[in-house]
Amino acid sequence: MRIDADLRLSDHEDMGILSKLFRRSTGKRQSSESSHPVDRIPVIPERAATSSDPSHPVERIAAIREGKRESNRHRGPAAKAFRLEREERRKLETLVRRERTSALLAERARTLLELNKEPDSCVLAVAERSGHDPKFVRTWRDRYLKAGLDGLKSRVRPGPQPRIGAVSRCQVLAMACGKPSDFDVPYHTKWTTDALLKAYMEKQQQSKDLDAMSRTSLLKILNDSEIRPHRVKMWLHSPDPLFREKVTEICDLYLSPVPGRHLVCVDEKTGMQALGRKHPGRHAAPGTDARMDYEYIRNGTRKLIACWDVRTGEVYGEVRANRRAEDLVEFMEAVARRYPIGEVDVIWDNLNIHYDGASARWTQFNQRHGNRFHFHYTPIHASWLDQVELWFGILQRRVLRYGVFNSLEELDQAVLGFIAHWNANERKPFLWTFKGYPLQTGRKAA
Repeated sequence: MRIDADLRLSDHEDMGILSKLFRRSTGKRQSSESSHPVDRIPVIPERAATSSDPSHPVERIAAIREGKRESNRHRGPAAKAFRLEREERRKLETLVRRERTSALLAERARTLLELNKEPDSCVLAVAERSGHDPKFVRTWRDRYLKAGLDGLKSRVRPGPQPRIGAVSRCQVLAMACGKPSDFDVPYHTKWTTDALLKAYMEKQQQSKDLDAMSRTSLLKILNDSEIRPHRVKMWLHSPDPLFREKVTEICDLYLSPVPGRHLVCVDEKTGMQALGRKHPGRHAAPGTDARMDYEYIRNGTRKLIACWDVRTGEVYGEVRANRRAEDLVEFMEAVARRYPIGEVDVIWDNLNIHYDGASARWTQFNQRHGNRFHFHYTPIHASWLDQVELWFGILQRRVLRYGVFNSLEELDQAVLGFIAHWNANERKPFLWTFKGYPLQTGRKAA
């Protein structure tokens, strides 16, 4: 065994280091026949002690002794330059800020924005700062470079084979969209979950193509298709053949009133009941809602005829015992006195007393007032176009719904008092935004 003169192996640790360095440099593992460390020291070629070659075993051992240990370089994937264009960065920032973005997608976009800030696109620095594994950063960087924003979405995983086949699902949907009587389910005007499941299971026993399913599976099929057969919503169809034309005409008046002409809406609110309570109500308290007794006392009814000024939001109203043609004509005479000058456009619905009738009441009314009044009729079953109906809703919610009226006089005072309060303190026009059907007047109404 030959060792350089300047090398002094004083303990077994240095001899072990020398052995490892030699094996690494030669690529061969020496077999050991002896357990003593000295016997495992390989033969090192003679070399000058002053050699400046840092790869020489002697030089490397000397560096280790002096505390200059080799740094373990990270041997990972090759670094990739990652730079985002301005438009790409804007899209990722929008994705992070948007409330409807999923948490996973937002975190992936946020990681790419952090990577873009690194001067040398250092994956390890971004991973350490964001708390992610470096593999996470590399994965979504590579997917983005390959497919853009679509690459940030999670891939669809196949999962297990569905237990309920497509034929069974379609059968459930077909039954849910039909009537119970079509599937021999008696005394059901609409489906319930139990009735639908029972009808399906009876059909499944008669067919080999259908799969058995539980109540939970049936509900999941309905929810995925957004079908709720147990719910029923009311709607009102207008059979008026000129529905769209009339709607567009009225909306044009709301949105672009004719300059120099008054625009009012007239209608009646019938059936206002003066209801008293047999037992007094109770006010709200901590942990307890306000209470009102179910048992009421009828004290009569009243009818309100009201005129709404579309431009100013002012209301003129009269409370009457009846709603006859004579009552409406008297009310319109009062409206004519409120607008003594100028043309007046009147919008109202298709109530029978709103038409001339045998007495030609409105033709005579107009002749008495110089033909200043122009009547516009809402389509059949479309009185919601009359803006005074919106004000009736405010009156109902704030005065009538929970009001207690022990006499007709109390009801009259409450309604007329609210009208005066509205005109003095809360008067304002409604902001109408519906434009009607200006480009669809030739189509048939739905």
